[in-house]
Amino acid sequence: MNASRNEIVELNHRFSFESAHHLPHVPEDHKCRRLHGHSFQVEVSVKGPVGEPSGWVMDFADLKAAVRPVIDTLDHRYLNEIDGLENPTSEHIAIWIWHQLISDLPGLICISVDETCNNGCTYRGDSLDRS
Repeated sequence: MNASRNEIVELNHRFSFESAHHLPHVPEDHKCRRLHGHSFQVEVSVKGPVGEPSGWVMDFADLKAAVRPVIDTLDHRYLNEIDGLENPTSEHIAIWIWHQLISDLPGLICISVDETCNNGCTYRGDSLDRS
């Protein structure tokens, strides 16, 4: 089957990084106020038409090449020391990654960040990013 140029597909790739952080704005006795670490999982999703003759939206190698430097900035770091992540909640990490990628990754539609196998969030950009 040949996909027409009208066929829109979402591509996803998962990345992981290990980092430590603490959440400075939670109550003093909250466990997340203390320094702790996570094995974060990040899924980056792009959307676009299926190209001809490649048959894909984007080469996964190009997606990985665009995202890898951002993940490397976070990996094995103390997140609170990274500019813009002074309060490194999963939500802020997702937004921070979005802003690192939006200008260089065509078709970016969302960033999902999981800090555990049960807890995570998804950021889909704001109205200014979509204009």
